[in-house]
Amino acid sequence: MPQPFTTQDFADRMTRAAAAAAAAGLAGLVVTPGPDLVHLTGYRPTALTERLTALLISAGKQPVLIVPKLERPDAEAAPGAAAVRLTDWSDGTDPYRAARELLDPAGRYGISDGAWAMHLLGLQEALPGTAYTSLTAGLPMLRAVKDADELERLAAAGAAADAAYHDILGVPFAGRSENDVAADLAEALRRHGHSQVDFTVVGSGPNGANPHHEAGDRVISEGDTVVLDFGGLKDGYGSDTTRTVHVGVEVPAEVREVHDIVRHAQQAAFEAVRPGIACQEIDRVARRVITEAGYGEYFIHRTGHGIGLTTHEPPYMVEGEQQPLVPGMCFSIEPGIYLPGRFGVRIEDIVTVTEDGGQRFNSTPHDLALVT
Repeated sequence: MPQPFTTQDFADRMTRAAAAAAAAGLAGLVVTPGPDLVHLTGYRPTALTERLTALLISAGKQPVLIVPKLERPDAEAAPGAAAVRLTDWSDGTDPYRAARELLDPAGRYGISDGAWAMHLLGLQEALPGTAYTSLTAGLPMLRAVKDADELERLAAAGAAADAAYHDILGVPFAGRSENDVAADLAEALRRHGHSQVDFTVVGSGPNGANPHHEAGDRVISEGDTVVLDFGGLKDGYGSDTTRTVHVGVEVPAEVREVHDIVRHAQQAAFEAVRPGIACQEIDRVARRVITEAGYGEYFIHRTGHGIGLTTHEPPYMVEGEQQPLVPGMCFSIEPGIYLPGRFGVRIEDIVTVTEDGGQRFNSTPHDLALVT
C-alpha cells in the first residue's frame, strides 16, 4: 500500500501550479471539484452539488478554498487543507462575493474544464472584467508529469489490470453473453485492488468493430474475435489496457494478419517514445504502420490519451498535439483496426516517458490469446 500524500506534497503542487499559471500569462487558477482539486488539495467533496466550491490560486498569495459552510468540516479534513486558507459562504448569501474580493477584476484565469457553467457565468457577472480559459487549454501540463509516488501508483494499477487479464483468460467465453464476461472482468479488477471500475468493454465479433462498444446481450460464439478493454482506479490512480482474444483454436488468416499489423503498430509507437518529441509523433508512427499495410481508413481514433487521477486526461497522442514528451508523462498507446460488420483488433498499454525512452506499465503478452 503506497504512503498517503502529505500536506507538504499538496503545498508543493499548489506552488508549482501558481508558478506555471504566471508563466502562462494567467492571473491565477479557479479550480472546482474534480481531479484537479483532488490533485492540488486532496479534497474530494462528498457530492458534486450546485453549491460553489472553488480553490483560488495565484502566484505570491496563499491559496484560498471557498466552500459551502455546511461542507466546511469535510474540507478541513482534507490532507491539503492546512496549506490553504479556508473561507465559507452560507445558503441565502452571494457565493461569488468571496471570489469577487479575491480575484483580480481584470485578470485572465484558468478554470477547471468541468466547472459548472452557472459558476463560470456567476464569476463573470460578479467580475465583468475577468476572462477565463479552460485548464486543458491554458495549463495542459498541470497534472501531466507524474512524480515518483504517482508513478508507483500507476505501475501498481497497471499490474492489477494485468492480473485481471490473466484471470479472464481462464473463464469460458463461448455460449456466454458479453455482459457475463464484462462482469467477470469487473470482479477481477476489484479482486486485484481496484476501488472503482470505469469500463469493461467486451466487443465480440462485429461488435469489436465499435471501439467504445458497451457490453451487451450478444452471446459469444466459437470463432469470434473479442476486444477486451478495461480499467479503473486503484489507490486513486488509473489503469487502462486492451487485448484482443479469439474464441476457439481455428483463427482465420485475416484475423491473424490484422492482429499482427496492430501489434507492429503498437510496438513501433512504443519504440518512438522519448523526451522531446511531439505527442502527435506517437500517433503518426502507429498510423503509418497501419496505413502502409492498407488499413488506414479503419484506424478511426487517436493513438492514446493521458492517465492519472482519471483514466482519460491530457496529454493526447493525436495529430495536431505538438506538446513535447517529458519524463514522467503517462499515456496509453492503443492503435486499432475496425472492420465494420466483421471484427476489430486493438492492443493497449500504459506507458511512461523515461529519461531516454519509455517504460510500459502493462506486461501481458501482445499475442492473440485463444480462449474457450
